[in-house]
Amino acid sequence: MEKFMTPLLLLLCLPLALAGHDYGQALSKSILFFEAQRSGYLPHNQRVTWRANSGLNDGKASGADLVGGYYDAGDNVKFGLPMAFTVTMMSWSIIEYGKQMAASGELGHAMNAIKWGTDYFIKAHPQPNVLYGEVGDGNTDHNCWQRPEDMTTDRRAYKIDPSNPGSDLAGETAAAMAAASIVFRHSDPAYSSELLRHAYQAQVSAAFMVYIGFSVVSVIALFDFADKYRGKYDSSITVAQKYYRSISGYNDELLWAAAWLYQASGNQHYLDYLGKNGDSMGGTGWGMTEFGWDVKYPGVQTLVAKFLMQGKAGHYAPVFERYQQKAEYFMCSCLGKGSRNVQKTPGGLIFRQRWNNMQFVTSASFLATVYSDYLASAGRDLKCSAGNVAPAELLGFAKSQVDYILGDNPRATSYMVGYGNNYPQRVHHRASSIVSIKVNPSFVSCRGGYATWFSSKGSDPNLLVGAVVGGPDAYDNFGDRRDNYEQTEPATYNNAPILGILARLNAGHGGYNQLLPAIVPAPTPVVTKPSPAPKPKTIPPTKPITTPAPASSSGPIAIQQKLTTSWISNGKRYYRYSTIVTNKSAKTLKNLKLSISKLYGPLWGLTNLGNAYGFPSWLNNLAAGKSLEFVYIHTANAADVSVSAYTLA
Repeated sequence: MEKFMTPLLLLLCLPLALAGHDYGQALSKSILFFEAQRSGYLPHNQRVTWRANSGLNDGKASGADLVGGYYDAGDNVKFGLPMAFTVTMMSWSIIEYGKQMAASGELGHAMNAIKWGTDYFIKAHPQPNVLYGEVGDGNTDHNCWQRPEDMTTDRRAYKIDPSNPGSDLAGETAAAMAAASIVFRHSDPAYSSELLRHAYQAQVSAAFMVYIGFSVVSVIALFDFADKYRGKYDSSITVAQKYYRSISGYNDELLWAAAWLYQASGNQHYLDYLGKNGDSMGGTGWGMTEFGWDVKYPGVQTLVAKFLMQGKAGHYAPVFERYQQKAEYFMCSCLGKGSRNVQKTPGGLIFRQRWNNMQFVTSASFLATVYSDYLASAGRDLKCSAGNVAPAELLGFAKSQVDYILGDNPRATSYMVGYGNNYPQRVHHRASSIVSIKVNPSFVSCRGGYATWFSSKGSDPNLLVGAVVGGPDAYDNFGDRRDNYEQTEPATYNNAPILGILARLNAGHGGYNQLLPAIVPAPTPVVTKPSPAPKPKTIPPTKPITTPAPASSSGPIAIQQKLTTSWISNGKRYYRYSTIVTNKSAKTLKNLKLSISKLYGPLWGLTNLGNAYGFPSWLNNLAAGKSLEFVYIHTANAADVSVSAYTLA
């Protein structure tokens, strides 16, 4: 056994800074995810080729054409409120960082992703005071595990109108269309005008329709719809309550829509609305520590703070300053320098709830990113109760959250599918977990999908590239299981905010003044390439070859260790080490056993076998050329890592 314990050559890297991520690659992948979520007739340039047309009769029973749009997450329902928030955040990402996206060649893809949503919203708004807010029923849908292409579930459409109001839904949809109109203003002015017209119709009072020149006869209000006919949408579309209940009410969406309509139109009416209603509707009163599809207050407060720094507040300056104070309350809480701070995991990730916590991480990080650039453009610092904070520190916080998502975490797991070496393989997602209809067109039944595919312990047959899943628990733990929907289900609103952050981190600031009017460049035409066909699996030999551990990295296994970061807690300095094990052979590596000595702290990414460490629970082998990563934290120099035994098959 002595020769089995001979250590491999360990390449120890000592920089304290985290290894850089390929933010450009992550941006490309995160945009691609939206193509996997498409409903309706897929276009000729569809890049996620394992998907096919679906939901082609949506709206038909209601006499409406509701084909298109996005499935929200791992199911096959089209929920209007989170879909609208998704489009708003994608649009905001482009408004702020469109130049950076253009530089990376991804602006066209990002704009296509927005248009897929706004085309649907135009259909969903067939009359001034009618807006369809859901297609499908979460209860019946969740009883089935089917590909979107095979759906047999109820595809009933649900709407809001003056008798069944939904101010939050109408407000968010108006915000989405207004924000998107800015995105398309220069590349497609006619489409931009159409979006803004729908946004006006979704958010304008009858009196103001006369003021701006629209005919009240032909375009009956829609600030009238959202503002005059007040009510929570889930009181009208009750089937949404179990899935997207509007806890915060509708005042935040009304302010949010007004802010976006002012940004899109520059019309004083919307600035007046923000100034006159900020106190009574909570814009200046609510100090929040979360931002997402339900709670919009931090987003409103950030936008109004931008208007203030742009010098647009006028006589509303005292009110807008109160908005800004609440915006900075949110930023300081994220940094841990406020009077009430957000909870974080031991690894440093924002943590709010067990179910899909990552949605709050990406949305908060986006606000921190844009606000850091607003502050830098205004030449001022963030004011926290713990003292002033430079804009760079706020951006650094956002970067730390994105880096965690991409793999700089105690488990060394990337929570973006398809990015890095170690990412979720069993995503809670119907389409990705069932064989593509193009590979096997046999019908997958409602319950048959559960029996055959949901219960499978194997990896997803279709890689859901770019999907940001729900993420780890409060202690950085994560279970890669398909039934673990709290952690492995992705959502469009997880991805939407991260587009802007990744574009910013990839291409830098570029010297842009973020307080100047946004001009989104026309996208450069891109040649779309279909996803490559999966490579056929090779059949291993029946008799594996057992080999003792090599004495150096010239053998079939290489190990590389790296010190990624350090920090001081309670007077002790802790070090985080990342270790990558690579199969350099042309065969499959199995039965790996690692001996690790001089380890004085917790380790993530391997299974403790007692006297050795083996593959993690989610990995049975390592294919030729592939790597696995594990991490550990302790207060000493790097541990000694060596290979005890392995099998090549």
